Amino acid sequence: MFKVEDLRFRYKNNQEDVIKGISFEIQEGEIFGFLGPSGAGKSTTQKIIIKILENYQGKIYYKGKDLKSYSNDFYEDIGVSFEMPIHFSKMTAMENINFFLKLYKNNADVETLMKRVGLWEDRDKLVGEFSKGMKIRLNLVRALLNNPTMLFLDEPTNGMDPSNAMILKDMIREFKASGGTVFITSHIMADIDQLCDRVAFIVNGEIKEIDSPRNLKIRYGKRSVKVEYQNNGSTTIKEFPMDKIGKNSDFLDLIQTEEIETIHSGETTLEDIFIKVTGVKLGAENE
Repeated sequence: MFKVEDLRFRYKNNQEDVIKGISFEIQEGEIFGFLGPSGAGKSTTQKIIIKILENYQGKIYYKGKDLKSYSNDFYEDIGVSFEMPIHFSKMTAMENINFFLKLYKNNADVETLMKRVGLWEDRDKLVGEFSKGMKIRLNLVRALLNNPTMLFLDEPTNGMDPSNAMILKDMIREFKASGGTVFITSHIMADIDQLCDRVAFIVNGEIKEIDSPRNLKIRYGKRSVKVEYQNNGSTTIKEFPMDKIGKNSDFLDLIQTEEIETIHSGETTLEDIFIKVTGVKLGAENE
């Protein structure tokens, strides 16, 4: 879907590049996560590949054609949901939607979308009276108004309760299942783990890792098995090496004779990988 080659970008008043020669591909039909601390270059990269920022160096291809060769028809093909909801607060939700519908040749079924995100009953309410979560849900509706084939989502579930966040994640999965492609940035690692086929970590304008969440967790994890079991009324923990675990007599004896509570592999989390790769803790990064 996208092929980025040796992308470099420098803001006008900067002394050095913000994006320092990054290369990556987004395959058609995949959900691609783009992760990194604040100031790493995530937003700049996204703005470049949705044609908001120009004057970059390197090559970007969209569907095999140079991105610079596309006219405004490019925007018929993509949907964008920014982290900060951008709506006309003195207009109702439907007035907002009808305004943006007029920008596109191809229009989605608005009622179905609004009902899916739980906003149909609030369609005549002023957006200024919406909660942050409601505004984010309206953002996704707006991103899908033109039936895009490519979605760009920035922190799509931030500020949402678990129930509504699950609805949005299901909609993203359905979009992919229908043939769509998604570029997503988020600091909620559980969302990235649940949704993404591959993720890239960008640090100081350079990509440090690209792989599937599963492969990253195996590579950065510990090849061990931890068993928790009851022993004289208290929980005891024992750890065994993963290699040849099926022939480990101590492990086999333990699981056959003791009351097992949990068994965990040494697989790490995306949050731990984020910290290792970027050197920044998520909580501190968001402050």
